[in-house]
Amino acid sequence: MNDWKERIDAAADRTAGLLRRTPLMETRALWNEKLVEIKLEQMQHTGAFKPRGAFNTLLSNKIPEAGVVAASGGNHGAAVAYAAAKLGMKARIFVPELAGRAKISLIEQYGADLVVVPGSYAEALEAARAWEADTGALQVHAYDSPETVEGQGTLFREWEGQGLEADTILVAVGGGGLIAGAMAWFEEERKVVAVEPEGCATLTTAMREGVEAEIEVSGVAANALGARKIGKICHQLAVEQLVETAVVSDAAILEAQKLLWQKLRLLVEPAGATALAALRSGAYQPEPGERVALVLCGANVEPDPLGVA
Repeated sequence: MNDWKERIDAAADRTAGLLRRTPLMETRALWNEKLVEIKLEQMQHTGAFKPRGAFNTLLSNKIPEAGVVAASGGNHGAAVAYAAAKLGMKARIFVPELAGRAKISLIEQYGADLVVVPGSYAEALEAARAWEADTGALQVHAYDSPETVEGQGTLFREWEGQGLEADTILVAVGGGGLIAGAMAWFEEERKVVAVEPEGCATLTTAMREGVEAEIEVSGVAANALGARKIGKICHQLAVEQLVETAVVSDAAILEAQKLLWQKLRLLVEPAGATALAALRSGAYQPEPGERVALVLCGANVEPDPLGVA
Protein backbone atom coordinates (compact mmCIF):
# COMPACT_ATOMS: atom_id res chain seq x y z
CA MET A 1 0.00 0.00 0.00
CA ASN A 2 1.75 3.17 -1.19
CA ASP A 3 -0.98 5.75 -0.60
CA TRP A 4 -0.71 5.89 3.18
CA LYS A 5 -0.45 9.67 3.42
CA GLU A 6 -3.62 10.18 1.42
CA ARG A 7 -5.42 7.61 3.56
CA ILE A 8 -4.21 9.26 6.78
CA ASP A 9 -5.35 12.64 5.47
CA ALA A 10 -8.78 11.11 4.84
CA ALA A 11 -8.82 9.59 8.35
CA ALA A 12 -8.06 13.01 9.84
CA ASP A 13 -10.98 14.52 7.92
CA ARG A 14 -13.24 11.62 8.91
CA THR A 15 -12.51 11.93 12.63
CA ALA A 16 -12.43 15.73 12.80
CA GLY A 17 -14.14 17.05 15.91
CA LEU A 18 -14.09 13.67 17.66
CA LEU A 19 -10.50 13.65 18.91
CA ARG A 20 -8.42 15.92 21.08
CA ARG A 21 -5.56 17.81 19.47
CA THR A 22 -3.06 16.79 22.11
CA PRO A 23 -0.44 19.29 23.28
CA LEU A 24 3.33 19.28 22.98
CA MET A 25 6.15 19.91 25.40
CA GLU A 26 9.85 20.65 25.02
CA THR A 27 12.10 19.89 27.97
CA ARG A 28 15.71 19.46 28.97
CA ALA A 29 14.78 17.84 32.30
CA LEU A 30 14.69 14.21 31.19
CA TRP A 31 17.88 13.34 29.35
CA ASN A 32 21.33 14.84 29.99
CA GLU A 33 19.99 18.42 29.74
CA LYS A 34 19.39 17.85 26.02
CA LEU A 35 16.22 19.08 24.34
CA VAL A 36 13.50 16.46 23.85
CA GLU A 37 10.18 17.10 22.10
CA ILE A 38 7.21 15.27 23.61
CA LYS A 39 3.73 14.58 22.25
CA LEU A 40 1.37 14.36 25.24
CA GLU A 41 -0.94 11.77 23.72
CA GLN A 42 -1.78 10.37 27.14
CA MET A 43 -4.18 13.34 27.26
CA GLN A 44 -6.28 11.87 24.43
CA HIS A 45 -9.82 10.69 25.20
CA THR A 46 -9.69 7.53 27.39
CA GLY A 47 -6.07 8.26 28.34
CA ALA A 48 -4.30 6.79 25.30
CA PHE A 49 -3.86 7.22 21.54
CA LYS A 50 -6.28 4.40 20.73
CA PRO A 51 -9.45 6.45 19.96
CA ARG A 52 -7.78 7.61 16.75
CA GLY A 53 -7.89 4.13 15.26
CA ALA A 54 -11.21 3.25 16.87
CA PHE A 55 -13.12 6.22 15.49
CA ASN A 56 -11.58 5.83 12.03
CA THR A 57 -12.51 2.15 11.90
CA LEU A 58 -16.10 2.70 13.02
CA LEU A 59 -16.60 5.57 10.58
CA SER A 60 -14.99 3.69 7.67
CA ASN A 61 -17.33 0.68 7.79
CA LYS A 62 -21.00 -0.18 7.66
CA ILE A 63 -21.83 -1.30 11.18
CA PRO A 64 -23.93 -4.50 11.38
CA GLU A 65 -26.91 -4.91 13.67
CA ALA A 66 -24.72 -6.87 16.09
CA GLY A 67 -22.49 -3.81 16.50
CA VAL A 68 -18.73 -4.03 16.98
CA VAL A 69 -16.40 -6.33 18.89
CA ALA A 70 -12.83 -5.84 20.03
CA ALA A 71 -10.11 -7.65 21.94
CA SER A 72 -7.84 -5.54 24.05
CA GLY A 73 -5.27 -5.42 26.81
CA GLY A 74 -7.32 -2.49 28.08
CA ASN A 75 -6.61 0.77 26.24
CA HIS A 76 -8.00 -0.31 22.87
CA GLY A 77 -11.10 -1.71 24.52
CA ALA A 78 -11.72 1.57 26.31
CA ALA A 79 -11.27 3.44 23.03
CA VAL A 80 -13.71 1.24 21.12
CA ALA A 81 -16.23 1.45 23.95
CA TYR A 82 -15.89 5.25 24.02
CA ALA A 83 -16.14 5.65 20.25
CA ALA A 84 -19.11 3.29 20.01
CA ALA A 85 -20.94 5.18 22.76
CA LYS A 86 -20.31 8.53 21.07
CA LEU A 87 -21.56 7.17 17.72
CA GLY A 88 -24.53 5.28 19.19
CA MET A 89 -23.27 1.79 18.39
CA LYS A 90 -23.31 -1.46 20.38
CA ALA A 91 -19.92 -2.78 21.49
CA ARG A 92 -18.68 -5.97 23.11
CA ILE A 93 -15.14 -5.94 24.48
CA PHE A 94 -13.03 -8.97 25.43
CA VAL A 95 -10.10 -8.32 27.76
CA PRO A 96 -7.62 -10.63 29.53
CA GLU A 97 -7.43 -10.72 33.29
CA LEU A 98 -4.04 -9.00 33.17
CA ALA A 99 -5.70 -5.84 31.85
CA GLY A 100 -6.08 -4.77 35.47
CA ARG A 101 -8.98 -3.29 37.38
CA ALA A 102 -8.36 0.33 36.34
CA LYS A 103 -8.66 -0.36 32.61
CA ILE A 104 -11.56 -2.76 33.08
CA SER A 105 -13.40 -0.09 35.05
CA LEU A 106 -12.73 2.44 32.30
CA ILE A 107 -14.34 0.16 29.71
CA GLU A 108 -17.35 -0.40 31.97
CA GLN A 109 -17.70 3.37 32.38
CA TYR A 110 -18.46 3.74 28.66
CA GLY A 111 -21.27 1.19 28.71
CA ALA A 112 -19.88 -1.59 26.52
CA ASP A 113 -20.62 -5.25 27.16
CA LEU A 114 -17.45 -6.49 28.82
CA VAL A 115 -16.10 -10.04 28.98
CA VAL A 116 -12.95 -10.80 31.01
CA VAL A 117 -11.15 -13.96 29.86
CA PRO A 118 -8.24 -15.90 31.42
CA GLY A 119 -4.82 -15.48 29.88
CA SER A 120 -3.33 -12.70 27.76
CA TYR A 121 -4.34 -10.60 24.75
CA ALA A 122 -4.10 -13.66 22.47
CA GLU A 123 -6.89 -15.41 24.38
CA ALA A 124 -9.03 -12.28 24.33
CA LEU A 125 -8.56 -12.03 20.55
CA GLU A 126 -9.57 -15.66 20.08
CA ALA A 127 -12.78 -15.02 22.05
CA ALA A 128 -13.51 -11.85 20.07
CA ARG A 129 -13.09 -13.70 16.78
CA ALA A 130 -15.51 -16.38 17.98
CA TRP A 131 -18.06 -13.67 18.83
CA GLU A 132 -17.55 -12.09 15.42
CA ALA A 133 -18.17 -15.46 13.71
CA ASP A 134 -21.27 -16.18 15.79
CA THR A 135 -22.96 -12.77 15.55
CA GLY A 136 -21.59 -10.95 12.50
CA ALA A 137 -20.27 -8.08 14.63
CA LEU A 138 -17.56 -5.92 13.09
CA GLN A 139 -14.11 -6.74 14.44
CA VAL A 140 -12.15 -3.61 15.42
CA HIS A 141 -8.56 -4.82 15.51
CA ALA A 142 -6.25 -3.25 18.06
CA TYR A 143 -3.33 -2.78 15.66
CA ASP A 144 -3.36 -4.85 12.46
CA SER A 145 -5.94 -3.34 10.12
CA PRO A 146 -5.53 -0.50 7.60
CA GLU A 147 -8.24 1.58 9.30
CA THR A 148 -6.50 1.28 12.66
CA VAL A 149 -3.11 2.25 11.23
CA GLU A 150 -4.62 5.18 9.31
CA GLY A 151 -6.22 6.45 12.51
CA GLN A 152 -3.02 6.15 14.52
CA GLY A 153 -1.18 7.90 11.71
CA THR A 154 -3.25 11.03 12.36
CA LEU A 155 -1.21 11.54 15.54
CA PHE A 156 1.96 12.10 13.51
CA ARG A 157 0.18 14.17 10.87
CA GLU A 158 -1.13 16.37 13.68
CA TRP A 159 2.31 16.59 15.28
CA GLU A 160 3.95 17.81 12.08
CA GLY A 161 1.22 20.40 11.74
CA GLN A 162 2.09 21.59 15.25
CA GLY A 163 5.72 22.18 14.27
CA LEU A 164 7.60 18.94 14.98
CA GLU A 165 11.32 19.58 14.44
CA ALA A 166 12.97 16.33 15.55
CA ASP A 167 15.00 14.12 13.26
CA THR A 168 14.07 10.97 15.17
CA ILE A 169 10.82 9.81 16.80
CA LEU A 170 10.86 7.12 19.51
CA VAL A 171 7.68 5.06 19.71
CA ALA A 172 6.72 2.27 22.13
CA VAL A 173 5.62 -0.93 20.40
CA GLY A 174 3.15 -3.64 21.37
CA GLY A 175 1.32 -5.06 18.37
CA GLY A 176 2.63 -2.25 16.20
CA GLY A 177 -0.36 -0.08 15.33
CA LEU A 178 1.07 3.19 16.61
CA ILE A 179 4.51 2.79 15.08
CA ALA A 180 2.94 1.57 11.83
CA GLY A 181 1.06 4.88 11.76
CA ALA A 182 4.36 6.71 12.28
CA MET A 183 6.13 4.80 9.51
CA ALA A 184 3.16 5.22 7.17
CA TRP A 185 3.04 8.98 7.69
CA PHE A 186 6.74 9.86 7.74
CA GLU A 187 7.73 7.52 4.87
CA GLU A 188 11.40 7.67 6.00
CA GLU A 189 11.40 11.49 5.94
CA ARG A 190 12.17 11.21 9.65
CA LYS A 191 13.77 8.32 11.50
CA VAL A 192 11.38 6.16 13.53
CA VAL A 193 12.76 3.97 16.32
CA ALA A 194 10.78 1.11 17.84
CA VAL A 195 11.13 0.74 21.61
CA GLU A 196 10.04 -2.51 23.27
CA PRO A 197 10.19 -3.98 26.78
CA GLU A 198 12.33 -7.06 27.21
CA GLY A 199 9.26 -9.11 28.06
CA CYS A 200 7.24 -7.97 25.02
CA ALA A 201 9.79 -7.61 22.22
CA THR A 202 7.49 -8.70 19.41
CA LEU A 203 8.90 -6.55 16.60
CA THR A 204 12.53 -7.22 17.53
CA THR A 205 11.79 -10.95 17.48
CA ALA A 206 9.88 -10.76 14.19
CA MET A 207 12.65 -8.78 12.50
CA ARG A 208 15.00 -11.60 13.41
CA GLU A 209 12.75 -14.67 12.96
CA GLY A 210 9.96 -13.57 10.62
CA VAL A 211 6.45 -12.16 10.86
CA GLU A 212 4.90 -15.35 12.27
CA ALA A 213 7.22 -15.44 15.29
CA GLU A 214 5.43 -15.56 18.63
CA ILE A 215 6.67 -14.70 22.11
CA GLU A 216 5.53 -15.21 25.68
CA VAL A 217 4.67 -11.81 27.14
CA SER A 218 5.60 -10.56 30.58
CA GLY A 219 6.69 -7.47 32.44
CA VAL A 220 5.41 -4.16 33.78
CA ALA A 221 4.02 -2.96 30.43
CA ALA A 222 2.39 -6.26 29.38
CA ASN A 223 -1.17 -5.03 29.86
CA ALA A 224 -0.61 -2.41 27.15
CA LEU A 225 2.28 -3.74 25.02
CA GLY A 226 1.70 -7.47 25.50
CA ALA A 227 0.94 -8.75 22.00
CA ARG A 228 2.43 -12.19 21.33
CA LYS A 229 2.88 -11.51 17.62
CA ILE A 230 3.62 -8.34 15.68
CA GLY A 231 1.04 -7.04 13.22
CA LYS A 232 1.65 -7.84 9.58
CA ILE A 233 1.22 -4.21 8.50
CA CYS A 234 3.81 -3.04 11.03
CA HIS A 235 6.23 -5.80 10.09
CA GLN A 236 6.01 -5.04 6.37
CA LEU A 237 6.64 -1.34 6.90
CA ALA A 238 9.49 -2.05 9.34
CA VAL A 239 11.21 -4.39 6.89
CA GLU A 240 10.77 -1.95 4.00
CA GLN A 241 12.15 0.94 6.04
CA LEU A 242 14.80 -1.06 7.96
CA VAL A 243 13.48 0.32 11.22
CA GLU A 244 15.82 0.24 14.20
CA THR A 245 14.60 -1.38 17.41
CA ALA A 246 15.67 -0.77 21.00
CA VAL A 247 14.84 -3.11 23.88
CA VAL A 248 14.55 -1.83 27.45
CA SER A 249 14.30 -3.46 30.86
CA ASP A 250 11.39 -3.19 33.27
CA ALA A 251 13.68 -1.31 35.63
CA ALA A 252 14.44 1.28 32.94
CA ILE A 253 10.73 1.70 32.20
CA LEU A 254 9.86 2.21 35.87
CA GLU A 255 12.72 4.68 36.28
CA ALA A 256 11.46 6.68 33.29
CA GLN A 257 7.88 6.58 34.60
CA LYS A 258 9.04 7.89 37.98
CA LEU A 259 11.16 10.62 36.39
CA LEU A 260 8.27 11.93 34.30
CA TRP A 261 6.31 12.41 37.50
CA GLN A 262 9.16 13.83 39.56
CA LYS A 263 10.43 16.29 36.96
CA LEU A 264 7.32 17.24 34.99
CA ARG A 265 4.36 16.00 37.06
CA LEU A 266 3.27 13.82 34.13
CA LEU A 267 1.59 10.62 35.28
CA VAL A 268 1.80 7.84 32.68
CA GLU A 269 1.49 4.08 32.71
CA PRO A 270 4.63 1.97 32.08
CA ALA A 271 3.87 1.73 28.35
CA GLY A 272 3.72 5.51 28.23
CA ALA A 273 7.23 5.76 29.67
CA THR A 274 8.78 3.05 27.48
CA ALA A 275 10.02 5.37 24.72
CA LEU A 276 11.77 7.61 27.24
CA ALA A 277 13.38 4.55 28.82
CA ALA A 278 15.34 3.98 25.61
CA LEU A 279 17.01 7.37 25.95
CA ARG A 280 17.54 7.14 29.68
CA SER A 281 19.07 3.66 29.59
CA GLY A 282 21.18 4.13 26.48
CA ALA A 283 19.28 1.46 24.55
CA TYR A 284 19.01 4.12 21.87
CA GLN A 285 21.96 6.49 21.53
CA PRO A 286 21.42 9.46 19.20
CA GLU A 287 24.23 10.80 17.08
CA PRO A 288 25.75 14.18 18.03
CA GLY A 289 23.31 16.92 17.06
CA GLU A 290 20.45 14.48 16.42
CA ARG A 291 17.13 16.00 17.54
CA VAL A 292 14.89 13.51 19.34
CA ALA A 293 11.17 13.33 20.09
CA LEU A 294 8.98 10.78 21.82
CA VAL A 295 5.31 9.94 22.34
CA LEU A 296 3.78 9.54 25.79
CA CYS A 297 1.16 7.08 24.62
CA GLY A 298 -0.86 6.15 27.71
CA ALA A 299 -1.88 7.34 31.17
CA ASN A 300 -3.97 4.48 32.53
CA VAL A 301 -1.96 3.57 35.59
CA GLU A 302 -2.72 0.37 37.50
CA PRO A 303 -3.86 0.72 40.19
CA ASP A 304 -5.63 3.99 39.50
CA PRO A 305 -4.21 6.30 42.19
CA LEU A 306 -7.33 8.45 42.36
CA GLY A 307 -10.04 6.00 41.35
CA VAL A 308 -10.65 2.29 41.64
CA ALA A 309 -8.30 0.22 43.75
